[in-house]
Amino acid sequence: MRGVKPHLVVDNSAIAKAPGIPAWLSADAKREWKRVVPILVERRILTTADLGSLENYCTAIGQVREMERHLQEHGHVFEAFKDTEDGIVSTGMKRNPAVGIQSDAMTRARLLAAELGLTPVSRSRPAVRGESAGDNLDFLG
Repeated sequence: MRGVKPHLVVDNSAIAKAPGIPAWLSADAKREWKRVVPILVERRILTTADLGSLENYCTAIGQVREMERHLQEHGHVFEAFKDTEDGIVSTGMKRNPAVGIQSDAMTRARLLAAELGLTPVSRSRPAVRGESAGDNLDFLG
């Protein structure tokens, strides 16, 4: 089953009103929360069980944006130096650690976005369950 994404369906226990924004989120993460929560509530796919994933998604998006600002200001690479007996010498160009942080955050955000139904592919999948499909438990024996 590797690579198979969950199918999104309307959930009867879906949150009907947008939950409050967690105070601990960064400003970028709060902006993402304000952007996506109305979409998820309208689609009726967000439940209280999903709030942790939503918080993690918003945090990851916030990190992506924060690292992008850092990279725009400081660059993707920098010249590293070390102190030797001959003085301070260049050890060459090094990758800015923010590149890796941003890349990891992008990966987390992409995976969580798919789980939450925020990607084009996850939205295009038909629901597996119909109204009566949830009642069919013959496979349990």
